[in-house]
Amino acid sequence: MLNPMDIEQLKGNKSRYAVVIGVAKRARTITDKANEEGTILIEKPVSLAISDLMDGDYKIMMPEKTGVEADTRSAGVVGEE
Repeated sequence: MLNPMDIEQLKGNKSRYAVVIGVAKRARTITDKANEEGTILIEKPVSLAISDLMDGDYKIMMPEKTGVEADTRSAGVVGEE
């Protein structure tokens, strides 16, 4: 479970909304990959996504701001390679 201190650690200079969107996108990727491979997940995808972000394996990337303020719904998750 994500406690308030974890949210603050993940949040950094991003909004809480961006953190939620980033975790949800990563969890969806984990679920889709497990379904493609026919793998049964023991842990919940959201817990796995939070762990990936906390460990630094993935980062929440915000879009570059343009003339109009960037929309946080387009926040994405990028893996470290």
